[in-house]
Amino acid sequence: MDNFIIAFFNIWNVKELRKKIGITLGLLLVYRFGAYIPIPGVNPLGISDFIEKFHSGSKGLMQILSSFTGGAFNRASVFALGIMPYISASIIIQLMCIIIPYLQKLQRDGESGRKQISFITRWITVGICFIQAPVYLISFTQQFIPFSSSRTTYLIDLNTFYGKSMFWIIGIMILTSGTLFTMWLGDKITDKGIGNGISLIIMSGIIARFPDAISKEVFRKLEIGNGGLIVLFLEFLLWLLVILFSVIIIQAIRKIPVQYVSHYKSLGLDLDSQLIHKKHQYIPLKMTSAGVMPIIFSQAIMLFPLTFSDHVKNTNIKNFFHLFQDIYGLWYNLTIFILVIIFTFFYTAIAIPVNQMADDLKRNGGHIPRIKPGKETAEYIDHILSIITLPGSVLLAIIAILPSIVFRIGFTQSFALFYGGTSLLIVVGVILDISQQVNIYLLNYHYDGLMMMKYRSNNKYTK
Repeated sequence: MDNFIIAFFNIWNVKELRKKIGITLGLLLVYRFGAYIPIPGVNPLGISDFIEKFHSGSKGLMQILSSFTGGAFNRASVFALGIMPYISASIIIQLMCIIIPYLQKLQRDGESGRKQISFITRWITVGICFIQAPVYLISFTQQFIPFSSSRTTYLIDLNTFYGKSMFWIIGIMILTSGTLFTMWLGDKITDKGIGNGISLIIMSGIIARFPDAISKEVFRKLEIGNGGLIVLFLEFLLWLLVILFSVIIIQAIRKIPVQYVSHYKSLGLDLDSQLIHKKHQYIPLKMTSAGVMPIIFSQAIMLFPLTFSDHVKNTNIKNFFHLFQDIYGLWYNLTIFILVIIFTFFYTAIAIPVNQMADDLKRNGGHIPRIKPGKETAEYIDHILSIITLPGSVLLAIIAILPSIVFRIGFTQSFALFYGGTSLLIVVGVILDISQQVNIYLLNYHYDGLMMMKYRSNNKYTK
C-alpha cells in the first residue's frame, strides 16, 4: 500500500505525465458519453426495455460483441460499431502485405510507408463500416424488435418509405461517423495522451461492464443455496490466479543470445590495426507473439454459423450450424480451441519476419553463437519460434475457452466473460503497456532531475 501511494505521488509530481493522464481520461470520458447516445430515430426510453430483456435472453454472442463497445452495441448507440471495423481493416492490411508487393514495399519505406499504409487502412475501415452498418440496422430492426413494440422503440414510422429511407441513410452515416470519430479519439490519445489509444478505447469498453458483472456475481452467490461468501472468495481467488497466469503468458520470452562485433581504428602507432569490441545482447522472442489476434480470428470465423444459420434452408447444413449455436457448448469451444492453435502459428509466421531479422543481424555485424549468419540463422530463429509457440498456442487456447468452463460450473454469464478470452487478455495487456509507459516517464524524470543536480553541483564548484 505504501509503494502504491509513493508511486501515485511520483506520477502526480511529473507535470507532463499528469497532463497526459488527464487528457487520456478526458477523451475516454467523451467516448463513454457517446456510448449512451442513441441513433437518431431510436427512442432511448424504449430501448431500455430491450437492454433489460437482452441481458436475460442472450445466449452470449451479443454479450461478446457488446463487451468491446462498453454496451454501445446493444443500446443502438452512435458508437455501436465501436473500433472493431478499424481492427478488421488492420487485420486485412496485414494479410494483404504478405501477397501484394506494393504494400511490402511500403512496409520497408519507414515512416512514409507507414503513413501510406495507415491511410489505406482508414479507407478500408470506411468500406467495412458501409457493410457492417446496414447489417447492424437489419439485425436491430428484425431480430431485436421482438423485445419491445415498434411504437416505443422508434420515434419515426418505419412502415412508410420516407421513414424507412431516412432511418437507413441517417443510421448508416451516423454509425460510420461514430467509428471514424472513435478512431480520431484513439489517435489523439496516442499523440497527446499515454499509451496506445485504440487499445485503451477497447479496454474502457470492456471495463465499463465490469462493475455490473461483479455485482451480479456477488448478489447471486449471496442468495440462499448458491454457496455464500466462501464460494465467492474461492471464485475471486481463482480469478486472480487466472490473471497472474495471463500476465506470465503475455510476458514470457525466450532470449536468443547475440554477439555484435564492432571494428574501430586504434589510436596507436599502427593505424591499420583494429580493436575488436564484442557486445553481448539477445533477441527476445515472445511465447505468444500473436497476442489476442488468434482468438479474434477464431471468434470472427465462428460468427458465420451463428449469423447465417437462420437463413440456410438445407436441413443438414442447418443442423450442422445448430451445433455451434451455444457458445458455451462443447462443439463451439472445441472448434475455438483448435482454431486458436492454428491461427497462433499462422499469425506468428506472418508477424515475425525471421528472414528479415537474420539479414538485419548480418548487416549490423551480429551473429548467434555457433550459428552461421544468413540462412542458417533464419532457420534457427524459426525453429526456436516454433518450439515456444506450441505451448504458447495451447495456453492461449485454454484462456480462450475458460469463460465457457467457468460458466458451466456456475458463474454468471457476464462475470464469466472476464475469466479469460479476448476481454481478459486485452485488459491485462493494456495495463502492462500503460505501466511500462509510466515507468519510462518516471525514469526520464528522475534521470533529468539527477542530471540537473549534477549540473548545479559542477557550477557551484566551478565558481
